[in-house]
Amino acid sequence: MKKIVIKKERIMMICLIILGGICFNSSAKTNTSTDQKMVEKIVASMRLKEKAQLVIGTGMHFEMPAGVDLPFGGRGPVDSLDLAYSEMVAHIRTFVPGAAGNSSMFKEKGVSTQVLADGPAGLRIQPKRKGSDDSFYCTAFPIATVLASTWDTELVKKVGEAMGNEVLEYGIDVILGPGMNLQRDPLCGRNFEYYSEDPLITGKMAAAMVNGIQSNGVGTSIKHFAANNSETNRMSVNTIVSERALRELYLRGFEIAVKEAQPWTVMSSYNKINGEYASESHDLLTKILRDDWGFEGYVMTDWGGGSNLVAQMEAGNDMIQPGSSQQVYDLIQAVENGKLDVAVLDKNVGRILTIMLKTPRYKEYAYNNQPDLKAHAEVTRQAASDGMVLLENKGALPFKSNIQKVAAFGNSSYDFISGGTGSGDVNEAYTISLIQGLENGGYQPNAGLMKVYENYLVEARANAPKPTNWLTAMLGGKVPLAEMEVSRELTEKMALESDVALITIGRNSGEGGDREAIAGDFEFSEVEKAMIQTVTDAFHAAGKKTVVVLNIGGVVETASWKNIPDAVLLAWQPGQEAGNSVVDVLSGKVNPSGKLAITFPLNYSDVPSAKNFPGQATEGTTGNEADLSGFSFMRRVPWEIVYEEDIYVGYRYFNTFGVEVSYPFGYGLSYASFDYSGLKLSTTKFKNKLSVSVKVKNTGKVPGREVVQLYLTAPAQTMNKAKNVLVDFGKTKLLKPGEETTLTFDLDAMDLCSFNAATSSWEAEAGEYTLQVAASATDVKESAAFSVPKALVAGTVSKALVPEVKINVLK
Repeated sequence: MKKIVIKKERIMMICLIILGGICFNSSAKTNTSTDQKMVEKIVASMRLKEKAQLVIGTGMHFEMPAGVDLPFGGRGPVDSLDLAYSEMVAHIRTFVPGAAGNSSMFKEKGVSTQVLADGPAGLRIQPKRKGSDDSFYCTAFPIATVLASTWDTELVKKVGEAMGNEVLEYGIDVILGPGMNLQRDPLCGRNFEYYSEDPLITGKMAAAMVNGIQSNGVGTSIKHFAANNSETNRMSVNTIVSERALRELYLRGFEIAVKEAQPWTVMSSYNKINGEYASESHDLLTKILRDDWGFEGYVMTDWGGGSNLVAQMEAGNDMIQPGSSQQVYDLIQAVENGKLDVAVLDKNVGRILTIMLKTPRYKEYAYNNQPDLKAHAEVTRQAASDGMVLLENKGALPFKSNIQKVAAFGNSSYDFISGGTGSGDVNEAYTISLIQGLENGGYQPNAGLMKVYENYLVEARANAPKPTNWLTAMLGGKVPLAEMEVSRELTEKMALESDVALITIGRNSGEGGDREAIAGDFEFSEVEKAMIQTVTDAFHAAGKKTVVVLNIGGVVETASWKNIPDAVLLAWQPGQEAGNSVVDVLSGKVNPSGKLAITFPLNYSDVPSAKNFPGQATEGTTGNEADLSGFSFMRRVPWEIVYEEDIYVGYRYFNTFGVEVSYPFGYGLSYASFDYSGLKLSTTKFKNKLSVSVKVKNTGKVPGREVVQLYLTAPAQTMNKAKNVLVDFGKTKLLKPGEETTLTFDLDAMDLCSFNAATSSWEAEAGEYTLQVAASATDVKESAAFSVPKALVAGTVSKALVPEVKINVLK
């Protein structure tokens, strides 16, 4: 990665104009005192209007696809009464076309713009620009769910390093990601942007990603803070949730990321939490984020989030995006009328400037618009294959040496889905289809079947309606095509001509809408089920095997059909090297080592949140009213969702209440096999620390890696507890057949604790605890007990985000 250097001109400007002789050197260790003096000097030099223009974004500006109109009014910051400001905005918009937003620039004050761009699965900017023959494509990395399924924080950091290099070399200062809300319910439309149903995995993966990206000297914005677990009426939904569930689940991942990685920025979410917009919550943004966790950066709104400018500034939401000239004037008026203390505004401005000092644009880094996309494609290919999960295998995988001719069924075999829609999508140069991956791997896809699908897809696309989700349409997304019906005659012909059948089932979703528990979405359609059965029957009759590949962004129903084919590979949405990564696993070039970071239920109705997802009209309303207050891109419908399942989300619910699942959390098969032995604890009486070690041996015939999961069962005399909770995890190196390694885990008091809302403290009860070393949440290999002689308190935090109403929580 390139080092960021400050040009001589910038050094001179800092020395002569800002600090009066004190020189800022970016190659030296950051001098916090010097930076603070610099910030104070700039703030003191700024007029009120400039301060307001800095905390308010400079509007949205992008080219719309033909025939697509925005559902909201203009968002430009053009101010006919301030020509200099309008000219500045027009100028900074030319820096990186397709960027999501910019902060204001005041060159004479030493204030540079900060260029902000989406998103979680790779940088999103405009790939082609008027007047230029050059291209500006970015790498579509695997979605967050894939990365979490690797259970490999070192690999995720490597992905972050590659992504951060593109951020740097394309002239971006802050990338708007990673997304790290919990996958509370399988139907959330943006689950593909999020890591897991578990806060520990979420926090560790996000911290690794942030550290990787920011190692390039660019920033991140972890999002959406917080309890933003659905898209339906997302601008106004009131999330009603207990203090304990917030602290243990919905805030915990963010806490880990902040403490272990210090992201430059945090993005507040659209929703309300217990009656108050997240971006207006002093409890959330000051008490919790800054006072409890020590966050050092600035907070920005999600685009169009919140309702009350003064409340946002006072809460600690420092930057409003995308911003409008009206908001600038509203903020000025609030200060002049005494509704907002200018000292509060100065603090907001100061936080933004503190991060500005770190940015490549402030340091005048000479970005080249030529990141090493080829090298990043290799990183993507590895990360995707390592995150794929082998769900079923009856001897079909890896392909035997006699497998050459492949019959590829399913639309997605030919139009593979690299990632989800909305702001989390990436403008990549290509996506390798499964067909291309097979050809690249030396296999021969059936040409006749290819022609059948190509003809079908051309006709289906020509007749496809426009997306009903305006965000999908605005950002160039497509409507999923209905699966082609497959006749028995066709499958029997293919069985005679081919050595194996592949069936790819695709699903997609994205920002602005949630999925549905219906056929063709969470459920498989009758056409899809019939295809699996018909193809498998034909190939079995010919003594051949069938493999299903799931090209999906979120959980689907599997129990009704998973035993029909000979193998099921969960490929997720693996980024632009999709087909190559899938074939690496099918061929055995890569031994699958991914494990589920989300539970696959038998039925959607088994999910504890199913009875209240995605919420309901607020009591006393019909759900048709529109609250037009605030800066909304969409109608704000009075809406609420109550998290009655409380702490029992995902495996915490299924294991505790004995509900059978299709595939448990942490599950995944391998072409190798592994033996666990020699579990040891450093002590059987816990004081402040505890070390755990276990040996893992490859007892299979091929090299492989194993994910080792450490769960804790705690006494539940004073508080309800889940049956077991993940407290640590690790992944072995690539073990040769017969090779053994030892993994060690270190636990402290916090790992034993639950949150006591009555005392706002993290507490561990006295009594006996059990540690389980496991291959999944239900596959315990070895266990050992230890005791806590006396109740422990690991820390006390702010009293915050108390629900306004009583919640009938699950117990």
